[in-house]
Amino acid sequence: MENRERALERIKKCEPIAWANEDKIPSSLALRGTAVSISDVLDAQARLDRFAPYIALRFPETGDGIIESPISEAPELASAISEGYGVEVPRLLLKRDSDLPVAGSIKARGGIHEILALAEGLAVKEGLLRIEQDYSILARREFRDFFSKYSVAVGSTGNLGISVGIMSAELGFDTTVHMSQDAKEWKKSLLRSKGVTVIEHESDYSEAVHQGRDMCESRENCYFVDDERSSLLFSGYAVAALRLRDQLKSLSLEVDSDHPLRVYLPCGVGGAPGGIAFGLKQIYGDSVHCWFVEPTHAPCMSLAMVLGRPDVSVSQFGIDGVTEADGLAVGAPSDMVWSMCHRLIDGIITVEDDSLYELQYLMDRDQGVKAEPSAAAALCGLTTLEPLPGEAAIAWLTGGSFLPEDTYKSMLKHGGDLWRGKR
Repeated sequence: MENRERALERIKKCEPIAWANEDKIPSSLALRGTAVSISDVLDAQARLDRFAPYIALRFPETGDGIIESPISEAPELASAISEGYGVEVPRLLLKRDSDLPVAGSIKARGGIHEILALAEGLAVKEGLLRIEQDYSILARREFRDFFSKYSVAVGSTGNLGISVGIMSAELGFDTTVHMSQDAKEWKKSLLRSKGVTVIEHESDYSEAVHQGRDMCESRENCYFVDDERSSLLFSGYAVAALRLRDQLKSLSLEVDSDHPLRVYLPCGVGGAPGGIAFGLKQIYGDSVHCWFVEPTHAPCMSLAMVLGRPDVSVSQFGIDGVTEADGLAVGAPSDMVWSMCHRLIDGIITVEDDSLYELQYLMDRDQGVKAEPSAAAALCGLTTLEPLPGEAAIAWLTGGSFLPEDTYKSMLKHGGDLWRGKR
């Protein structure tokens, strides 16, 4: 485990690190006076529940209208990682946000929650909707016509754009997604097929966000979903922790000081992993250990954590930001998320792209789980950190079920070749 100085030097060289957060304090102290509170998270959960009848009607794949992913044991994958990397692996569970309905990624809860909050606020203000009503009425034409008077915009490397774009377009909003150069072509095509306008920028994620924000501010009735600053996104992401608690109870998995839980969360700008870590710490305190995982070539939150300040970008250190983990290809962190998490999370790990492909391949081979390279980052902590006594580990899979089959097969071939070539 590197100290602060050594970690910074390795980050600058795009070398993998594992850094235990030297600024961490007890969660009971770190959670005081934060910009988002547990009441905000409970409000988000209640709003998602209110919209469930509408979502069930418009997205029948959700069943009851609750957008949630399964959690599953992964003993075969744990054995493969243990044998292949020569490490001890604890009880391993996969939180499969790769299978989240509607949007297919970890961004679904937060992005969709913010759009639902916007729609609810507008409809209630107009007198078209009351909180106590059955929200399935939102599927009526009169609501689509009403929402069509408003525009929604977001900047994204892909997954947030998909969640915001799909739900916004379904409700009737005029929707624009500003995509960075890292965004995959299939994600742009998917959005366009849903009636979303996609604007491509020859720049990184941060610049796409800034340009999208500026464009929206110059237009009347335009709402910008701001991944860098939004408390609505953050609280929506944190709802995952409340639902995970119920899933772990169903598995009879205890979480306490004798049975610690370590959770590995792939990180881009920080919103989704930050929200989930915030929610988990509210529930389990210091019995849950949350680690962010980033690509070695896009380590923006790692830089912020190690330097102890959020006003950093990878370009300041000559790091190119180029990675196949497109959902994590972010050059600068959210200062809001950093302020919420810099004393709360347990540590940071960075990983090279080849390891992502290898672990993506193993997930498919040994567990039959389809996930994108960004999601595979969640498994890298298992190859890096020794288990705590009594530990169970959760790898939070951020996306993948929407991957086109030809793209996915090409990734698996590359990962399999890398895996076999090293052994």
